[in-house]
Amino acid sequence: EASDITLVSGELHQLVKAYLLSKYTMRNIRQNLFWAFIYNVIGIPVAALGLLAPWVAGAAMAFSSVSVVLNSLRLKRVKL
Repeated sequence: EASDITLVSGELHQLVKAYLLSKYTMRNIRQNLFWAFIYNVIGIPVAALGLLAPWVAGAAMAFSSVSVVLNSLRLKRVKL
């Protein structure tokens, strides 16, 4: 059978921890999507109009990727 969650030990409080972690993870995914969307909504038209130097556009895209990774790393600090 398939399950949404499998307990390896008999500790039922782990279900609560798994639920909270999934809640935090989904919130983090939404934040990352929001900020990536904002970067692209602003950056693509500005770059398409030629108002942005290529190296600045590349740096902005790199910053976007770094900010997504750093935001995701915040999950490691969640105390459950």
